[in-house]
Amino acid sequence: MVAIDTFRKLALSFPEATEEPHFEKTSFRVKKKIFATYDVIKKRACIKLSEIDQNVFSSSDKSIIFPVDNKWGKQGWTLIEMSKVHKELFIDALTTAYCEVAPKKLADQIRPNDNE
Repeated sequence: MVAIDTFRKLALSFPEATEEPHFEKTSFRVKKKIFATYDVIKKRACIKLSEIDQNVFSSSDKSIIFPVDNKWGKQGWTLIEMSKVHKELFIDALTTAYCEVAPKKLADQIRPNDNE
């Protein structure tokens, strides 16, 4: 399980990450682009992944990490059940989402060789 405080601390540790409201959710952004949201009521995160990364993360357990069930899911938006996910898996998924959305120079600060 990953608590919202842990989620927030990790998301805001990324270079130039900000927290802003997004409808009824909390969003985490880099350069005004959302890389993750958190739904307090459903205790669910939604992160932006590439199609390949979405497949990889979803393949471990579709009851924990799975594509959004609409056109947004086809664009890489992926749900995470925060009460079920292991912290290490969540950290990897959130970091991947940040690197997917962030400009290359910022993503390189987190994963220097991933974006070549």
